[in-house]
Amino acid sequence: MAHTDYECNQGCPVEAALEVIGAKWRGAILYHLLQDTLRFNEIRRLMPEITQRMLTKQLRDLEAHALISRTVYPEVPPRVEYSITDYGKTLAPVITALHRWGRQHLDKVNSSR
Repeated sequence: MAHTDYECNQGCPVEAALEVIGAKWRGAILYHLLQDTLRFNEIRRLMPEITQRMLTKQLRDLEAHALISRTVYPEVPPRVEYSITDYGKTLAPVITALHRWGRQHLDKVNSSR
């Protein structure tokens, strides 16, 4: 790939991607939603370190970027589910690669202790 492929005159593509998925919790949220449609509390159980406020913010941001969708069912109490959109599914290879690299990295770090 030529060096000119990485010029950022119009905005750096890597920075643009990281702006959307690079926030601390977004990659993990996307990873879980690639597996299944989940309710808010199911996501919280999968990610116990995230606060309710932070999860709400990250879900809203991912929805604003059209990577996930939020479906509210007219029930009492209301049921809300989050799922990945078709556009969000285009990130599957990226998220899967990050998961694979992260697993290798954790193994390396843990084996050097």
